[in-house]
Amino acid sequence: MDEGNTFLNALVGAVVTAITAGFVPFSPVLGGALAGYFQGGSRSDGLKVGAISGGIALVPVVGIMFLVLSFIGFVSVGSGEGVLPFAFGGVIVVFVFVALLVYTVGLSALGGWIGNYVKYETDI
Repeated sequence: MDEGNTFLNALVGAVVTAITAGFVPFSPVLGGALAGYFQGGSRSDGLKVGAISGGIALVPVVGIMFLVLSFIGFVSVGSGEGVLPFAFGGVIVVFVFVALLVYTVGLSALGGWIGNYVKYETDI
């Protein structure tokens, strides 16, 4: 990989996160670590590229969340009784989005720091 090319390294980390998300627990750490390892530089560079990687990986997750929550809302309105009050449903959407943001971007940033640490402080 091209050391210092932040976007390319973040994109590689995001692709790894997206591919492994279905079967590897805490996959954003793996994608962020790969991006941080390829990035090089200082620990803050690894942290930054990991967070960018998580942000890129968050895009398809938010799209899937939108589809699922739209389906739940459609079924709820279509049933005639409404499963959730409208305001409570909005609170749930915001809570789920914030949880996904913290999980994906936070763990990717942590992985970026770890990847940079592994590159410079170990013999790997």
